[in-house]
Amino acid sequence: MLKRCTLIAAAAGALLFGSIAHAQYKDEYTVSTVLPSAFPWGQAADKWVELVNERSEGRINMKIYSNSQLVSGDQTKEFSAMRSGLIDMAVGSTINWSPQVPELNLFSLPFLMPDYSAIDAITQGEVGEAVFAAIQKRGVTPLAWGENGFRELSNSKRAISEPADVEGLKIRVVGSPLFQDTFNALGANPTQMSWADAKPALTTGAVDGQENPLSVFDVARIDQVGQEHLTLWHYMADPLVFAVNNRIWATFSADDQALLKQAAIDAGQWEIEKSRSELDATLAAIKERGVTVTELTPTQRDAFINATQSVYQEWSPRIGEDLIKKAQQAVADRQQ
Repeated sequence: MLKRCTLIAAAAGALLFGSIAHAQYKDEYTVSTVLPSAFPWGQAADKWVELVNERSEGRINMKIYSNSQLVSGDQTKEFSAMRSGLIDMAVGSTINWSPQVPELNLFSLPFLMPDYSAIDAITQGEVGEAVFAAIQKRGVTPLAWGENGFRELSNSKRAISEPADVEGLKIRVVGSPLFQDTFNALGANPTQMSWADAKPALTTGAVDGQENPLSVFDVARIDQVGQEHLTLWHYMADPLVFAVNNRIWATFSADDQALLKQAAIDAGQWEIEKSRSELDATLAAIKERGVTVTELTPTQRDAFINATQSVYQEWSPRIGEDLIKKAQQAVADRQQ
């Protein structure tokens, strides 16, 4: 009889513990993104939410807040807001999070990654693990990689095929000092502003050009605001990171942590494959609208590499010289 009572009590305790653990789950988790569903970035978040809802049978509910609305449009504050708990989860940019995680500036180093296999060699290897560890240490749990793509240069003045062509151009850049240093090294006049302010500035001619992935150029119709010249120079890429606030992450059971992580991995891979497969069609559509497209030859690209070496000298101590060397080695050893 005593044994039976003990078993009943244990079962009741287990049920109570389960209900308490489940009660820790929020009715809705906020997911921050910069770009909405019209862009691959937003689609990555959509896919994550869809897979989590499906695989948890509705137990874990996530709601997307795009256009950085949870941080009043200031995308550089997203990581801090997530770390502090104002945002639960995000599909965020390595650029926007780099002010709080210096190691993420690795991806913004000019001309480090010449092609997609180079991106994969970095994110999917030892360097990617080290970067994720740096994010985790700062209060956010990274789960998987996505992709915003290579950032290409457009302007309203002239075709660009050598560093001298960039001199004097007023270029809108994101809120990262490394971007300013890169364009200063090329003799341009970089102007930091949010994406919300960028298109009006291009319209009025307050700035001459901007740099963004082809998907952004296409969907946002940057050609409609005088951006008649586009240079494919692959000067840097912007991997995306699926992530969760550390304290929120700790409230999930081990099984649900695995569910959230695998859903992020699957969503990221889906988005990477989708965005890469659409690039040829995107570029063709841009050309059809009358945009002059210049694709750098290897020799022309080397001239830009040489012109921006000062950026490496300036930023290596902040990012970590060992991390940069490992990334460069991973690129050199990649399978093409």
